[in-house]
Amino acid sequence: MKHRAVKRRNVVIGIGATAGAAAVGGLTLNASASTGGSSTGSSSGSGILVFDPEAYTKLTTTVTDTAGTEHAVTYHFWKAITYVSKPVDETYQSLIVSAPVEIDGTAVDASNAPILLANSIGGYMPSSVATATGVGAGGMGGGGGAPSGAPTGSAAPSASAASNANENTNATGGATSSNQLLALAAGYVVIEPGARGRTLKNSAGEYYGTAPAAIVDLKAAVRYIKSNKGRIPGNVERIVSAGTSAGGALSSLLGASGDSPVYDKLLKEIGAAEASDAIFATGAWCPITDLEHADGAYEWNWGTNALSTGKQVDQAVSKELQAQFAEYQAKLRLRGLKGSGFGVLTARNYDEYLVKQYLEPSATTYLAALSDSARETYLAANTFITWKNGKATFTWAGFLTHVGARKKTVPAFDAFDLSAGENNLFGAGTTETRHFTAYSAKNDTTGLSTKRVASGIPETLRLMNPMYHLVEKANGKRSKHWWIRLGTNDSDTSHVVSANIAAAAAGLGDDVNHLYYWDQGHGANTDPGDFITWIAKVTGYKKAKK
Repeated sequence: MKHRAVKRRNVVIGIGATAGAAAVGGLTLNASASTGGSSTGSSSGSGILVFDPEAYTKLTTTVTDTAGTEHAVTYHFWKAITYVSKPVDETYQSLIVSAPVEIDGTAVDASNAPILLANSIGGYMPSSVATATGVGAGGMGGGGGAPSGAPTGSAAPSASAASNANENTNATGGATSSNQLLALAAGYVVIEPGARGRTLKNSAGEYYGTAPAAIVDLKAAVRYIKSNKGRIPGNVERIVSAGTSAGGALSSLLGASGDSPVYDKLLKEIGAAEASDAIFATGAWCPITDLEHADGAYEWNWGTNALSTGKQVDQAVSKELQAQFAEYQAKLRLRGLKGSGFGVLTARNYDEYLVKQYLEPSATTYLAALSDSARETYLAANTFITWKNGKATFTWAGFLTHVGARKKTVPAFDAFDLSAGENNLFGAGTTETRHFTAYSAKNDTTGLSTKRVASGIPETLRLMNPMYHLVEKANGKRSKHWWIRLGTNDSDTSHVVSANIAAAAAGLGDDVNHLYYWDQGHGANTDPGDFITWIAKVTGYKKAKK
């Protein structure tokens, strides 16, 4: 095959600061890329999912790392490849592959490099790479549901930032390109899968991207990669997933549920490859997950915070949901991370645990990085913090006041009026939205004839919840390495959701790297360079020269 060489204009990342500190830059993408040749990179029509190593386009780009150093990267790019033999919709059930071949003038061999499997799913919406023409171009689209300004599968996705998100995410939390670009410049292979999402429906009005479609698709993508060992670039036994918001939830689920047989029937239906879907390590930013318990967890965290209008939510409902969370948390029997000094985590001590384990260390890192004058100004404006001997201390109540308005009403996820995105996530057939908790079904305000959840909902919830695979049915094939991040000002979900994943994984003996970014909101990723370094550490990778 004749390969086409294309040079791209600079792709610059200016992301400063270290973990827990505010970043000093955003993400700027000014890239153009070739549409490539005519080959799809795979043969799937006959049911044979074989990656074509020769079906690439040769591209060149420039990546500026977190230290401000520019790197010239030449890489092979495979445009959208369908990863199942019986696709429901190839627009979403496809992936793109980028493999570096030269960095700063030195040839590199990525045949045994880690594989960053980076999804760009936000809001459980559809995500497509069908028209992508270069690395980092995965994004949302389709189904009429992509928000205005959200990136689509283009060569140059715009970095439309969520509130306080350091300009590293799109409007619904799906990650943009910082992790992918830095990984490529580090010598890793980058694979970006698309997946079906909740708004997709066919000509008959039937929804075909609702739960559990997205996780089934991501598992099928992993199976495709592993079934092509020796043909596809990278070490297929060192796959590291990454995702933000709903994408973070799915990344967590992908890590927790590796090779679980509960998905086998669904994978067979779409013609997934006969291979393992277990991954090596998991990266998750602000995961929106554990949805059947998310309403209670949210009220436990943010119940006393008013909405941005200044109005309080229904406190009777809030307190009932808080009681449900307390019961759930007690049943988990999770313990605080090693060295935290906390035993079993309950609704009674979780606030103090979050303050001591995550929030105060995050504030301390942030404040320590400021100049003396800037620190003095910050502390004068935030008197709830006591700064002594180089450490920040404060109360949970003071922290809640500092964050201010809660983002969501009550219930936050299973809305009584079926208006939440998660209600759509559990839609089925021609029914756009459904309740998925008994409490909200009982309190439905839409006039439904039944006040119960549909019979299939409990099984679907298990298929969508990483906690099922970490606690209820501890999965031996799960990822053993976890990178989990959350902004302290993120009120899109409860702070306990990511902390529970961390505690559950650590309780099983896994390696867990979990911290919160001070004063950052939903979708923040202020230490992407550290994530790339962590990948090399846990996978044992050293960049190979040719």
